[in-house]
Amino acid sequence: MTTAIKLDDKGLVTAVVQDDDTGTVLMVGYMSPDAVKRTLEGDNVWFYSRSRSELWLKGETSGNFLKVRSLHLDCDGDAILVKANPIGPTCHTGQVSCFFTPLTELQEVITSEKGPGILDEVFSVIQSRKDEMPEGSYTSSLFEAGVDKIAQKVIEEAGETALAGAKGNKDAIASEVADMLYHTLVLMAESGVKPDDVWDKLRERRV
Repeated sequence: MTTAIKLDDKGLVTAVVQDDDTGTVLMVGYMSPDAVKRTLEGDNVWFYSRSRSELWLKGETSGNFLKVRSLHLDCDGDAILVKANPIGPTCHTGQVSCFFTPLTELQEVITSEKGPGILDEVFSVIQSRKDEMPEGSYTSSLFEAGVDKIAQKVIEEAGETALAGAKGNKDAIASEVADMLYHTLVLMAESGVKPDDVWDKLRERRV
């Protein structure tokens, strides 16, 4: 029986990394479908960075790679166990494992406010198209056309959104806003702007 990978509202799946030799749990990260694909096809473990909204090869900067040995999917399909051989310490602090802080009592709960998950998910796909530029992709064609063309599309969609609003067409408003947001995300990706940058600006306007 084959279980499909179930992605969260950001288009990601939780990945638990375990030392293939010792059984030590090394870290928890998140994978996009492209990260899973690259991990399966290569020698090293790939993740998706939620903070940078881009694919992330573990060890690319530090040299502390995770050499993949196997991937196993949870019975519910919503988590992946990655067995790997670490090259150097896995944690950015220099510790062997990210799990080195003992928890003996309920500590302060830290929460963070995020934008709608679907926007992060779509931005993840857009960023992937920018990185890989697959043939036949509309998103890829926008990147090939350049920032001026992308900006023009944002202006066009904004105008169509305003027109739908003036006509009071609710269905059209929803569709045009979706088109405007999509092209805006493409413009952001082309310009190196992340969704978190926008969320921060919106919070500044929350008065």
